[in-house]
Amino acid sequence: MRGAKLVRTIWAACVCLFCCTLANAQINETPKALEDLTVDEHLNDQLPLDTKFTDHTGNVVRLGDFFDGEKPVILSLNYSNCPMLCQQQLNGLVATLREMKPSVGEDFQIVSISIDPEETPQRARETRKRYYDDYDRSGTGSGWHFLVGSPKSILTMSQATGVKFRYVPEQKEYAHIAVLMLCTPEGRISRYIYGIQFDEPTLRLSLVEASQGKIGSTIDQVILTCFMYDETSGRYGPQAVKIMRLGAFATVFCLVIGLTPFWIFRRRRAASS
Repeated sequence: MRGAKLVRTIWAACVCLFCCTLANAQINETPKALEDLTVDEHLNDQLPLDTKFTDHTGNVVRLGDFFDGEKPVILSLNYSNCPMLCQQQLNGLVATLREMKPSVGEDFQIVSISIDPEETPQRARETRKRYYDDYDRSGTGSGWHFLVGSPKSILTMSQATGVKFRYVPEQKEYAHIAVLMLCTPEGRISRYIYGIQFDEPTLRLSLVEASQGKIGSTIDQVILTCFMYDETSGRYGPQAVKIMRLGAFATVFCLVIGLTPFWIFRRRRAASS
């Protein structure tokens, strides 16, 4: 009996090992639909602000309508009928936005452009309502814009941002990469942030940088003095040179503050004698 039990245990272990190996291979395998789909980053390039779209109310708008020269903009390329990836990306974005003190609309704008030319303003309105409800922060009713457009307008944005996608007719879906673009208030691409979950300090500091200091707290500015965005990790990390400079400045400042009374006392004493 003990021998049979040992054999069953060994077989179970082998089956588990085989399944794990197979699953790992599938995870590491890139789906064919995603082959050749990359993002050619166009950092600091000017977006085509004259490109026309239709908003959730059916009105024709220009992309430039959402760049006021004061607030940075988070730009994403999604579509409402995406079965999984877009939802995960926008759900992750909303979760991080809820952690952030800066608010959509008050401190920055979000523009989500559908890559599906068949998407209607009505569908965009439904999607907009869903994410506004999830965000659930008062006073932000005009800060997140869901736009639909013609194939020409969508292609223009794809070329301007370097974000590629492909329609897969067998699945009636678009294959694409989850990426956010942080843009300056003037419409230049400041940073690409990849994935479906977003680190709150990274997103917040990226917005502060994109705004060129127009939003964010004093602490954010101090952090940006010592930290720098690391593209390999996708997060901000300490930069030794900047920390040393700040330390040197703080040392000189403390010496001046501490020694000034002594210098004044010494000068008065010399004058009186």
